[in-house]
Amino acid sequence: MGTRSPIARVRGLGAARSGVGHWGRQRLTAISNLLLVLWFIFSAIGLSGAGYAEVRAWLASPISASLMILLILSICYHARLGLQVVVEDYVHHEPARLATLVAIPLIVTALAVTCIVAVLKVSLGS
Repeated sequence: MGTRSPIARVRGLGAARSGVGHWGRQRLTAISNLLLVLWFIFSAIGLSGAGYAEVRAWLASPISASLMILLILSICYHARLGLQVVVEDYVHHEPARLATLVAIPLIVTALAVTCIVAVLKVSLGS
C-alpha cells in the first residue's frame, strides 16, 4: 500500500528515484559554496588596496590556489545542478529541453576549465 493514486499504480508511473540524490548534491554544494565564499570574502577584504604582485603572491600559496579552484568547481557544479532543475521544470518544448540539457554541462565545464586555467596561470606566474 503506497501513497500513489490507483491510476498511478496501474500505469506504474512515479518518481524517477533520482531526485533525492540531486537534492542532496545541491545542498552539499550550497554548504561548500557558503564556506568557500566566506573564505574568499575575508581574503579579498584582507587584500583590499594590494597591488597585482601582492595578490599574485597570495594566489601562489598552495592553500589559496587550492581553495580558489575548489570554489570554482563548487560554484560551477552547483550552477549546473540548479540550471538543470530550472530547465526540467519550465522548458516544455521537448527538443529545446533536450538541447539545453546537453548544452548546460558543456558550457559549465568550459567555464570551469577556463577559470581554473586562469587561476593556475596567475598562481604559477606564467
